[in-house]
Amino acid sequence: MKKNKIIIFGVGTYAEIINQYLTDDSEYEVVAFTLDDEYIKEDTYLGLPMVPFSKVENIYSPKDYFMHVGLSYTNLNHLRKDRYYEAKNKGYMLPTYISSKATVLTKYPIGDNCFIFEDNTIQPFVKIGSNIILWSGNHIGHHGEIESHNFISSHVVISGQCLIKSNCFIGVNSTVAHGVTIETENLIGAGSYISKNTTPKSVYVPPRSVKLDKTSDQFKL
Repeated sequence: MKKNKIIIFGVGTYAEIINQYLTDDSEYEVVAFTLDDEYIKEDTYLGLPMVPFSKVENIYSPKDYFMHVGLSYTNLNHLRKDRYYEAKNKGYMLPTYISSKATVLTKYPIGDNCFIFEDNTIQPFVKIGSNIILWSGNHIGHHGEIESHNFISSHVVISGQCLIKSNCFIGVNSTVAHGVTIETENLIGAGSYISKNTTPKSVYVPPRSVKLDKTSDQFKL
């Protein structure tokens, strides 16, 4: 029987994933879900109680329950950031989940309300803030820093001594070269290669693949 009881803020695919990971690979037992009052359509979700966020602390006291804000990257993580601070103001502790299959070599403490999936490699001397999602399979290079309220998709390579400032989204298979600073509120599209410092609120996308006139049976592999 798990002693630590936790509430998840959110519904949908990401909340369902969080529930599964916490159930299978953590010391926390998910006991309820919560959501902004106006978005609640049913009293239960995944067989557990769904309670209004405006009243959640009266039903599940922060003295006895933890919370995880399980929202993804909506509005460049600003929605998750807002609910993160609102949950903290209610008195909740927001624990970080680190997959048992992740490799974490930094000795710096990782902030709260992070979700670090399997196969992430976090090298020595990396600093990681709060309210960050590291989806599966990323490389976070030595002596780097990821500030709070970021979303890093799968198979992203962040080279050594990089700085990722707050409220960024970095798409799958992107690469950030050594020593680069990604400024605040950057949107880095899937497959991008960033070799120089960016500017705030920048958007980067790689060249698109093009369809050739030849068919696949005209090539010898």
